[in-house]
Amino acid sequence: MRKFVKLKMWMQNRIQRGQLILIRSLTRGRIILGITGIISFIIFLILSGVSGVLADRQETQSMAGRWAGDGEKDVAQISCFFAQSARFSQDSVMSFEHRLDSALVEASITNDSENPGARLWASAYSATGSITLTSSRASVTVNAIGIGGDFFLFHPLELLTGSFFSGNDVMKDYCVIDEETAWQLFGSNDVAGQMITIADVPHVVTGVIRRETGRLPEAAGLDTSVAYVSYETLSQYGQADQIGCYELVMPNPVDKYALNYVKENIGVQERELEALENTSRYELPALLQVVGAFGTRSMNGKAIIYPYWENIARGYEDILALIMIIRALFLLYPVILIAAVLFISWKHRTWNSKTVYLYLKDKGERSMEKLRAARQRKGTRSEEDGEKPRKKRKEKPEKPGKERKEKKEKSRQNRKKNGKETGEDYEEQEEMD
Repeated sequence: MRKFVKLKMWMQNRIQRGQLILIRSLTRGRIILGITGIISFIIFLILSGVSGVLADRQETQSMAGRWAGDGEKDVAQISCFFAQSARFSQDSVMSFEHRLDSALVEASITNDSENPGARLWASAYSATGSITLTSSRASVTVNAIGIGGDFFLFHPLELLTGSFFSGNDVMKDYCVIDEETAWQLFGSNDVAGQMITIADVPHVVTGVIRRETGRLPEAAGLDTSVAYVSYETLSQYGQADQIGCYELVMPNPVDKYALNYVKENIGVQERELEALENTSRYELPALLQVVGAFGTRSMNGKAIIYPYWENIARGYEDILALIMIIRALFLLYPVILIAAVLFISWKHRTWNSKTVYLYLKDKGERSMEKLRAARQRKGTRSEEDGEKPRKKRKEKPEKPGKERKEKKEKSRQNRKKNGKETGEDYEEQEEMD
């Protein structure tokens, strides 16, 4: 035991000595390096937070999270963009969605929700073009998005007044306009329920939205007024392109299941289609692919014109990829500093494996001794608590022999005076004599 005590004291002295050497070795330059390493790591954390905020702000890319809600369903959001030569039409949409229902049934993917009206998937399609809107006050020609399906479910725009409409509505005479168009047509932005005409056909303004502003949205195509009408209205009364975008949120039980299914069954050749999974486009693996495609990413040989929301999403991909590179550099600096400190500490260490083994062994033996002593004290205490003290019987003190004789003699004399002396009294007298 003394050997281990000496060993422990020796190691403590060596550790204290090493600490003194370390403190004395902290020169001004090393202190500056340490401070800059801490600042670099803090900047890394700040950039990580900024990156997360920017990704979360892209609501058009987070439909899968909204569709899953608080549940644990595995779903994926898929976006398809078509070249004009693909001729993707409403009939193509209906045919694909019919095949999708059959494929989900065959894969035993069913709706387990308590709500009988719950759906396994949702979709939207859209086309771009221009249209002329006329009110009693003015007439304006604006960029138009012809929508079908649950477009506003995928694109939750900032609504100022009124409400959205659905592309699945039976009536197709609805429209949503932006604030600037509302002022041009009516001189106010509170115009929900007002009537306008498109090619002399009455339409109801169901809502007014605030158009996104800023350098990126304006460069993406939101630099002028925009209106949202049904695809039928745009194709019949406006100047419209073919359906250029199809969006889908569906079950994704296996990684890439949804994306691969859409690519194989959408009915469009690969050279006329670009399909991507929005769910994970801002995660680290996807951003690494963006960095790897630097120089070729802007080359598009498929003659596909992206809608404004996809242009914005691709712009944020570039921004987040750049932030990722900067984050990596700010993280690399403190990591290198820590690695250098560990290397120097190892090189100038004052201990070896043998001393560490002996020290740990001593610690283990001491811990075992304390544990055994504690168990022994606990057992002794239990035994003491289990023994109940016995009550002592009260013993009547015996009277001394002389007192007994005097008492008997006195009793005999009393009886003799009364003439009641018996033979027993004589026998007692003889015993006393």
